[in-house]
Amino acid sequence: MQLPKALSKQAQLAIEALKAGKLTVATAESCTGGLIAGALTSIPGSSDVVYGGFVTYANNAKTNMIGVPARLIRDYGAVSGQVARAMADGARNRGQVDVAIAVTGIAGPAGGSDKKPVGLVYFGCATHEGTRVVERHFGNLGRDGIREASVLAAIEILTDVVTNGVEQPAPER
Repeated sequence: MQLPKALSKQAQLAIEALKAGKLTVATAESCTGGLIAGALTSIPGSSDVVYGGFVTYANNAKTNMIGVPARLIRDYGAVSGQVARAMADGARNRGQVDVAIAVTGIAGPAGGSDKKPVGLVYFGCATHEGTRVVERHFGNLGRDGIREASVLAAIEILTDVVTNGVEQPAPER
C-alpha cells in the first residue's frame, strides 16, 4: 500500500531516530485501528525497532490488553489525556519496549459532543523518562481525514520524543 508522501517521509524519520537511539517501539491505537503500526512497518528495516501494536478499540480492550484502569475510562472517558497516558504507559510496559505511542480520539462521523467534538484526539508517548500527552483538535475532516491526520501527528510526536525527550515543547505563539 502506498502511503501519502508526508506520512511516508515522517515514518522514515521515526524509524531512523529509533534506530539511531537503539530503541524499540510499540503502538497502542484506538481511533486509528492499527494504522500507526502499519505506517511504521511500511518502512524497510523497521523490524529492527518495531515490536508491534495493540489495537485497543473497545474500552475493555484498553483495560484487558494494556492495563488501562477502568476507573480512568469511567471518570474521564476513553477520549481523554488521562487514558492516552495510561495507554502509552501500558503498551510500553506490556510490550517491554523503550517507547510507546498511543492515540485515542473521535474520528466520527458520530460520537462527538459539545465537550468532546469529532476531531478531538489525544496522544501519549511514553519512555523511561516519562510520558508526553498531546491534545489536538483536527476539526471535522471526515473519518478518513481525521484518522490520517492522527497517524501523521502520532508519528511526528514519536519522532520528537525520541529525538528531544518527553518534555513538552514551548507553546506556539
